[in-house]
Amino acid sequence: MAQLTIRLDDRLALELKQHASAGGRSLNSWVTAVLRAAVDPDLATSETERIRARLARAGLLAEPQDTPQAARPAEGRVRQARAAAGAGTQLSEIVSEGRG
Repeated sequence: MAQLTIRLDDRLALELKQHASAGGRSLNSWVTAVLRAAVDPDLATSETERIRARLARAGLLAEPQDTPQAARPAEGRVRQARAAAGAGTQLSEIVSEGRG
């Protein structure tokens, strides 16, 4: 997991800590959510939408990159995979035999 170090004035750091605490979150958790909201338009919580709106007003909202969607496998292949996955030894059997 990457770490990020930033410099900010003491007043802003205190405001961030207070805001995170008021929401029942750690500062790291709250800042991570803010940064994720800035770059991920697929997030849909009301808190996220408010953060995205603020970032957009401030001109700080990153636009999503066009990424190709993976092709969905054919339904027949999905059925085959499900059948193969269900054909193995049950976990309960493995545990009861002491092989786990």
